[in-house]
Amino acid sequence: MRKSWIILSFISHLNRNDIIHLFRVSAPIPKKISQILPKFQNVAQTSHYLVQFGLPSSGKLRAHLKTRGIDYRFHTEDIGLLCSGAVLPGSTFATTVVNGEFQGVTETIPHTRNFTRMKLEFYVDNEYKALKFLEHWMEYITGGSNAEQMDNAYNFKLNYPLDYRSQSTKIVKFEKNYKQSLEYNFRGLYPVALDSTRVQYQNSNVLKASCAFAYERYICGKASSFAAAKGSDQNKSSSAAGKYGSDPRASIINPGVANNDERYNELKSFTELPKSNLSVGAYFGNDALSGNVISEGYYGG
Repeated sequence: MRKSWIILSFISHLNRNDIIHLFRVSAPIPKKISQILPKFQNVAQTSHYLVQFGLPSSGKLRAHLKTRGIDYRFHTEDIGLLCSGAVLPGSTFATTVVNGEFQGVTETIPHTRNFTRMKLEFYVDNEYKALKFLEHWMEYITGGSNAEQMDNAYNFKLNYPLDYRSQSTKIVKFEKNYKQSLEYNFRGLYPVALDSTRVQYQNSNVLKASCAFAYERYICGKASSFAAAKGSDQNKSSSAAGKYGSDPRASIINPGVANNDERYNELKSFTELPKSNLSVGAYFGNDALSGNVISEGYYGG
């Protein structure tokens, strides 16, 4: 029960019998190390992540890469595994200073959200496909000219953004138990700066390539139609997502190249997903090109 006190003052106009409620603030309670330690033992690790590239649906960039020896499986699976370093994206607000709205107050008002560039580092395989993937993606962006590159009068012409910007690339940060995850889905992503790659005669090391990517925006959380139907998109928590999200036995469901409506309708028709221990790269259906990638884990009740 709260105690009420009547405050009296020697100043007459303050004697209004105001009632002030006093609350007792509890003193800090010492905790044992055994009580604190679990909080520090359950921290996220930097070495568990997955990068998945989804090239534009127009297929023109894919066709261009195929002529350069980069097949479908490489840019959907292998290049993500060869990504040796990634960053979870961030953003900043551009602001303006407003004076005069309130007397004597200066306000800083945000007006534009800016997304910082993302830099990825890749191991280069002995067929140099990782380096070719980046080089020829950038080559396609400025390859709208019909002239031959061998010609002295070759000129650059930009292709349409719809044909070279990825709308379904994502980074999945997960833990080693495959139960907790955080997704970042990128819209309008494309490479803007491929760093020079140094080679030397001295001690041999693994060759690496670094590339900076620009993008229009990102979505924090799952961004597939399947996740939206289950109520687990954009980090939402709902009872509908319970079986696939809040169940401690549930695994990470990663609908591969996302937004595949045909595959989504097929998945939605199932009343219950079969219990399975799928490996990375397993698919619903026999056709790997149309199937959605499912991470390894456990499904079902």
